[in-house]
Amino acid sequence: MIHNPKVVVLGAGSLFFGRQCIWQMVHSEYLNKGTLALVDTNEERLNKLVKLARMVVRANKVDLKIEGSVDRKKVLHDADFVVLSFAKDTVKYRGIDCAVSEKYGIRMCSGDTIGPGGIFRAMRELPVIMDCVQDIEKICPDAWVINYINPSAINGIALKRYAPKLKSFALCDSHHMPHKKVIYAERAGIINEKQEYTEEINRKFDVRIAGVNHFTWLLKAEYEGKDVAPIIAKSMKRTAETETVGGDVGAKALFNDKISYQLYEIFGYIPTCTAHTKEYVPYWQGLGKLKDEIPPLSIWETEDRYKRHEQMWEEIDSFLSGEIPIEEYMTRFGPDHATDIIENMVAGLGKPFYINTFNEGAVKNMNNDAFLELLCEVTMDGVKPFLVGEMPRGIRGMQEQVLDTHELTAEAVIEADREKLRRAMLTDPLVHSIADADQIISELLKFEKDMIPEQWYTKSIG
Repeated sequence: MIHNPKVVVLGAGSLFFGRQCIWQMVHSEYLNKGTLALVDTNEERLNKLVKLARMVVRANKVDLKIEGSVDRKKVLHDADFVVLSFAKDTVKYRGIDCAVSEKYGIRMCSGDTIGPGGIFRAMRELPVIMDCVQDIEKICPDAWVINYINPSAINGIALKRYAPKLKSFALCDSHHMPHKKVIYAERAGIINEKQEYTEEINRKFDVRIAGVNHFTWLLKAEYEGKDVAPIIAKSMKRTAETETVGGDVGAKALFNDKISYQLYEIFGYIPTCTAHTKEYVPYWQGLGKLKDEIPPLSIWETEDRYKRHEQMWEEIDSFLSGEIPIEEYMTRFGPDHATDIIENMVAGLGKPFYINTFNEGAVKNMNNDAFLELLCEVTMDGVKPFLVGEMPRGIRGMQEQVLDTHELTAEAVIEADREKLRRAMLTDPLVHSIADADQIISELLKFEKDMIPEQWYTKSIG
């Protein structure tokens, strides 16, 4: 057990992580005597988060030490954990990715892990990640490195392949435990409300989820030995009838239950991250000759995302100004996935978590080095996936194509290799034209030149 853990967050200005990270570090008795070091290249945002964190620490009378710096090298010393959570101007550039791709018939509702959007987000983020890795290897080589940046699988693969001496894994917040099982228990009729979920129910409820990040599937759902997956699927069919009535109609949320049930009808298994999975397959790209029951995917909504981020910063400003009492902070937020796992590792709590890591035999009919999202035992000694069984045919084939795309993308980015970039784009399941692929690459390199390393502009394809 580490008594005074130091957690360094590179990209503290990430609003979908920074606020919850502060909450968990203050809330946890295993973490709140340690150090939280916040790093961000945007000094104004960094100062706000550091001030906020110190206010929350004082209000809750804990001994957590808060550090802040625009220079990661100044705070990496003695780090036990380094969380990567940055994404500079991601709303803007995901918007560019999606707009350019739409011109060539590729519709992405999120655009950050598959399709041209996933490839070019890796082009922007992965070089920065590897720069961070060089500093970590020199300053705190024994620290656990947790990637929390999309495309999670590509970045996680690169860390494993190109920084093998570092202890690393990748995360996604979609399968935070035990919340994921609770959701399925409710859908299966095992419980009526989330608060009814108990440890006894948890033991009786056997759930197996596996797949590439954002392309995961519910491969088993048994309660007291009974298969409840059909019941879960039927609940999705019911809610699909009203899911667009008065609910979230954003691109990532639209028609998710209806799509989940349709995929269940085709493959016999339920997708567990449909908000992303629906853009991993070609069925809702609008390419068919006949009209489908479910319309083509809506496109990532850039302006709405900007507004959401503005509202989050306004809330932080309200805490800092005192308009919202700082005492309310701990009632407004909750645990974050990364710091939840760090707490588990530090204290040896023995909780299982979904981690993106090497397969290592968990899925029997996929390679040991297949980079999958799997339920794992997570300790200071390492990450060990639990046995899953076999990946069903059809689904497995699609998984392998996605993995090849991710592997090729990681190689292309690390090597700044245009031939491999082109190969990755033409392996991607959403790309159907060589000419279109070449034009997408050309346009995105042009429009995102400020974010992509210079060496990409000194080489040519062929």
